[in-house]
This record gives sequence, C-alpha cells and structure tokens, in this order.
Amino acid sequence: MARNDERRRLLADAAIEVLAREGARGLTHRAVDRAADVPQGTSSNYFASRADLIAGLVDRIGERLGPTPDDLAERAGEPPSRALFADYLRDIVRRLTGERDVTLALFELRLESTRRPEVAAVLREWQRTAFAADVGFNTAAGLPGGAREIAAFHYAIDGLVLDRLTTPIDPDTSTDEVIDALVAGLLPAPAASG
Repeated sequence: MARNDERRRLLADAAIEVLAREGARGLTHRAVDRAADVPQGTSSNYFASRADLIAGLVDRIGERLGPTPDDLAERAGEPPSRALFADYLRDIVRRLTGERDVTLALFELRLESTRRPEVAAVLREWQRTAFAADVGFNTAAGLPGGAREIAAFHYAIDGLVLDRLTTPIDPDTSTDEVIDALVAGLLPAPAASG
C-alpha cells in the first residue's frame, strides 16, 4: 500500500480529537474512523495496533505544537535577555492553549502512561528528545538558564496550561503576568556589573 501522508495526518488529527473528547478509553480504531469520516478499517491500515496509533499521535502532537519557522525568526535577531526568554515562554503557552484539543490529548496520554508502560515508553522518549532540544536551543540562543531552569519551566508551564485549559485558580490574573512571575522567580538574576 502506498504511503499517504495526508491521510495519515487526517487520521492522527481525528485520533487527537477523540482522545481530547473521550479520553484514552475512547481511543479506538473505530472511533478514529468515525471522527475522520472514513470507512471502517481505514485507521487500522495506517496504524496496525493501538501502540502504533499512539506513536503516530505523539508524532502528530509534536508537529502541531512545535514552533513554526516564523515563530522562531520573529525573535531570532533580538539580544538574549530575560525578557526574550519570557517572550519564548509566552509563545509556548500560546501554542499550547491555542491548540486546546492537542494539549488535552497530550495530557490524556500522560495520564494513560501511568497505567500503560508501552505508552510511558513512547512518551518518555519523545519528552527526553524534546527536552534536550529545548536545552540546546536555549544554550545556542544565549538565553539565561540551563537544564535545571528549563526543567523547572516545563513543570511550571505544564501546570499553568492545565490551569488555563480547565478551571483556573485565578482567572483574573493574566497569563502574561503569570509568565513574568515565573521568569522572575525561576531564572537567576542577571549578574551585577561592577
């Protein structure tokens, strides 16, 4: 069977929709076929097993949540600073909250990984690769903070995004204010020139 990347993306997007709407238990090939409005059995032609479907989902989530070249180019010429770091974080949160179903599907997979080692293995590899890329980008861009700070920001951003997509603790505080507070609290203060 010839590989049809467009159909594969359509099916992965339908699976994301199912996962976000119904949770991990609702994620079946039949449900994906219905959501994609394709004949029954189509998704199993592209993803032979549930494990293959989940691996395809993780790849598609990464594609949909990743920064575009325009996102990166917009800030590329700016000098490294805490403010620039905060702008990158704002962009990450914008993408995560703007792609609500994709982010909810990712949270669902993370929860499912606590029950299913095969899901944990796929997510663990994806997260480690993405984390290493984040640290590498931060270092190459000359931005403040190292691996420890980047990990702390991952923990904080995950909590912030979960809060904003569900029931906010403090809906009157803007997301930008929260990000500014995170940057001020988690990044080391710039060294005083003397």
